Amino acid sequence: MVHAAITIGEMSTYNYEPIDFSRIDTYSLFDRPSKVTVRDFAKPLTNDQAQSVAGLLDSLPNLLASESLRAVVSAIVEAKANGRAIIWGFGGHVIKTGLAPILIDLMRRGFVTAMATNGSGVIHDFEIALAGWTSEDVDSALGSGAFGMAEETGRLLNQAIKQGVKEDCGVGEAVGQMLAGMNAPYAEFSLLHEAYKRRVPVTAHITLGTDIIHIHPHADGAAIGEASYRDFKLFTSIVRELDGGGVYLNLGSAVTLPEIFLKAITVVRNLGHPLTAFTTANFDFIQHYRPQTNVVRRPVAGGAGRGYSITGHHELMIPLLAAAIISQSGQ
Repeated sequence: MVHAAITIGEMSTYNYEPIDFSRIDTYSLFDRPSKVTVRDFAKPLTNDQAQSVAGLLDSLPNLLASESLRAVVSAIVEAKANGRAIIWGFGGHVIKTGLAPILIDLMRRGFVTAMATNGSGVIHDFEIALAGWTSEDVDSALGSGAFGMAEETGRLLNQAIKQGVKEDCGVGEAVGQMLAGMNAPYAEFSLLHEAYKRRVPVTAHITLGTDIIHIHPHADGAAIGEASYRDFKLFTSIVRELDGGGVYLNLGSAVTLPEIFLKAITVVRNLGHPLTAFTTANFDFIQHYRPQTNVVRRPVAGGAGRGYSITGHHELMIPLLAAAIISQSGQ
């Protein structure tokens, strides 16, 4: 192996300097019009209601997407029964379509052993917990430079991340801990809060520069990177538990989580851990390249497991999935 020496100069040679964010103007989250409120969120099914859906599910043809849905449901129910990992990856759109109560209910029933999200998922979940609404009108705010400038979102999330680094916590745990400590008014609708209460790991995988909290004066790139990297290593540790019957579901993340999942798969196998006989599934209303390749196909190739693609709107497919899980499990 050849080791090349690398020398880095003491100062940048560029003619430009990074812009100063310290004079950024912000406004209160509570004064911002938002498109999504908890009033419109989905409602979890009772056991009796789930059983009433069973007839519809049984009436579906045993072909194509219906067959795939049944296979995913069976894999989830069996994973819980056998004590294997059930990991739910989700993008911010899952929060914005009002599905947190559905996933929280599945968590309470034991069908969620861990969750993974991106920066958008953290932001929308936090705003729901604090204000009961989220999703600003980007088109109307961008022209004036007001887009993304909600003061509470930028200040409190960045504070939580920096405090989490001091306590050796990743982004997901740090934000959940903050929401629990501040008694957020709408915490019951927050995935991160409810997961923290139940000690269900939530990992957040951040791409610097993509999220609104990165443009606030309180942002600390080193803290964000360190906390997110800790979450990646924690996520990789949890992925190891998919072996022998676990399930990984990707809900609406087109790039970040499929890439994270693939890297976690190779680390686990590189370290000599077996990772076979597990199930993956991608739920989205468009089947993108990376989820198809990095979730559905590559991880389970060579007989390592089965991968499924189910296409449809989150606000329809995820409640249907949850109803089928509850119905089949009898819980």
